[in-house]
Amino acid sequence: MTSAEEIEHFFQVAKSLTLEAAEIIKNSINELKDVEEKSSDKDLVTKYDKEVERLLFERLSNEFPEHKFIGEETSSSNKETPELTDAPTWIIDPIDGTTNFVHCFPQVCISIGLVINKRLEIGIIYNPCYDEMYTAKRGQGAFLNGKTIQSSSTKELKKSLVNLETSSLFNTSQADIGLARFNAVIEAAHGVRTIGSAALALAFVARGIIDVFHMDGLNSWDVAAGCLIVTEAGGSLIDTKGGNFDFMAPKVIAAANEALAIETSKLILETDLRTQRKRLKKN
Repeated sequence: MTSAEEIEHFFQVAKSLTLEAAEIIKNSINELKDVEEKSSDKDLVTKYDKEVERLLFERLSNEFPEHKFIGEETSSSNKETPELTDAPTWIIDPIDGTTNFVHCFPQVCISIGLVINKRLEIGIIYNPCYDEMYTAKRGQGAFLNGKTIQSSSTKELKKSLVNLETSSLFNTSQADIGLARFNAVIEAAHGVRTIGSAALALAFVARGIIDVFHMDGLNSWDVAAGCLIVTEAGGSLIDTKGGNFDFMAPKVIAAANEALAIETSKLILETDLRTQRKRLKKN
């Protein structure tokens, strides 16, 4: 059983290392960057992603040698699906919003979650460009730079500002599904925005400045920290199809509350069904 004192120690060490690693991003955000492609020409990595992840892995490992790690760049290079055990495990995205980072667009962040016994205990999301640090510890609320944050009180999609990330909506095999969902949400919602960072989108739901965030095709490092921050801020997380949310295989609807999450899921299910019927007619 991990004590509250141990959790606080883990949190303080991770927070300090996050600020240290963020200097790499601050010092390079406006530089011309050499870019590598991973799974596609939209899935990018720079040497700075690798530097941030290496710093965090090495320093956390030195502090907590018994802990395990799941990181975007390590997992991508190994081409293996990471396994989550009961051991304390740090789930890290060194630069979420790499495409933004490459283009010097300042919506980028470091995202760090700590999972113990397969349960999220700590979430830290830090955007060094704006010095915005979102934090949460299980059962203790969510914070932005030390001040309490709460998800919005909006309960209807027609009154909601929604964040959709287009990179997963329009993949080759599911382009019709993605386009139909996008159009349906545009028609149903008060407004639609694209931020370019799943972690920051979750933080914005927790902060109450975005009412709904939806994206499929994510990984654990994209959402681990943000999931805890959303729920600690009073928000709701469900699977896109309306079931229980799994942060290790995330298809996510994050919303200010359960009613809004369910309404969004229902819209997506109905839209997908219509799209699939159109496919059948064409065939």
